[in-house]
Amino acid sequence: MRTKSAAVPYVFWMAVFVVIPLVLIVVYAFTNFDGEFTLENFDNIDVFLQVFGNSVVLALIASVGTPAAPGAGAVILFTILSGVGFTGEAAMMGYALILAINRPIEMLVTSLNCVGDSLTAIAVSKTPGQVYNPLFIYGPPGVGKTHLLYAIANGIRKQNPDANIVYIKGDQFTNELIAAIQSGRNVEFRSKYREADLFLIDDIQFIAGKDSTQEEFFHTFDALHSSGKQIVLASDRPAKEIQSLADRLRSRFEMGLSADIQPPDLETRIAIINRKAEWLGLDIPRDVAEFIANRLKSNIRQLEGVVKKMNAYYMFEGQMPSLLTAQNSIRDVLNSSEPVSVTGDKIIAEVARTFNVSVEDIRSKKRTSDVSEARQIAMYIMRETTQLSQKAIGSEFNGKDHTTVLYNVRKVETELKMGNTELQNHIRDITANINSCL
Repeated sequence: MRTKSAAVPYVFWMAVFVVIPLVLIVVYAFTNFDGEFTLENFDNIDVFLQVFGNSVVLALIASVGTPAAPGAGAVILFTILSGVGFTGEAAMMGYALILAINRPIEMLVTSLNCVGDSLTAIAVSKTPGQVYNPLFIYGPPGVGKTHLLYAIANGIRKQNPDANIVYIKGDQFTNELIAAIQSGRNVEFRSKYREADLFLIDDIQFIAGKDSTQEEFFHTFDALHSSGKQIVLASDRPAKEIQSLADRLRSRFEMGLSADIQPPDLETRIAIINRKAEWLGLDIPRDVAEFIANRLKSNIRQLEGVVKKMNAYYMFEGQMPSLLTAQNSIRDVLNSSEPVSVTGDKIIAEVARTFNVSVEDIRSKKRTSDVSEARQIAMYIMRETTQLSQKAIGSEFNGKDHTTVLYNVRKVETELKMGNTELQNHIRDITANINSCL
């Protein structure tokens, strides 16, 4: 039978988030102000009021939660410690929990190793354009970068419903720019992005190596930043490792705050599993949650996928969550998300996107300089990253002879040996982009 944990009484959470901090405040006052406990003793009274006021908010939120929420202990500890120092971080944690209701950044499940990233996101949403601008978020696929972008957007929308929020992916920005140039709608394109109050761009690494895109993005960035508008960027790697990124863009990406989003630790993975199960109304035993968390260690999407699969087993087959259903669910999820091997199609598509030429042109007999260069690089990367023979590679280019493949590959190798760093950076970025999409 499906069960849900009963909520912890409001009185308990009032004691945790309000009474205990007040006691600590009194102790702090008597220790530091010779027993004269007056508000004038505090240099930053507005922060004190914010911390205390949001302690009440924390109590209200927590009282409708679940006593089994594994992140609660860390939240309580962090709240008390920050409350003693009047740093204001407890208030931001309150807003983090509020945002979690609107958009679950894996419910913003908080452990001591990820609280900084959550608080950074909340600080940005509370004071857009004033702190951490730009905010550059990076990390491997599946760790919650996009969820953080959405949470920031929701936080700003909550404060200002009329805010102009623009979200786009790096490759979509390129495609829209090309379409705007072709249709003569440059002014509309620039207006769309340069008049944003919050500009969120995901997978920013995909604009690297595209000169016209980088030029346009540079001016868009400067226009927004000089106007005090918030910019948040997400990437699969730090800016310094995006090899063919223009130096002036790299310096701008690094002038704010760079947040490294790492895969969650064991406790956080268990918390994510339990919170997702709670939202689905599914009761997962502790040993089953631990089993799942120990099997899936790096990808939050997979953790959620397993919980959803177990819920499907319960809904349609009546199977209660158990180690057996967990094993079956993990197998199903891993099979469906098994890394796909690098193929000729993927390589040609990424090279075409990087050089702004069509896949058809690369595979054709067209010999313009840009197409020829793209074709040579595609053949070289195919030779380096796949097990295809030269004859098989030639077949990927409408049956070109293996001697043509060899000639093109050797031409790239010669350029690399001569120290062509631009070509080297292009190849590294293309290879990294292909791997990040697998």
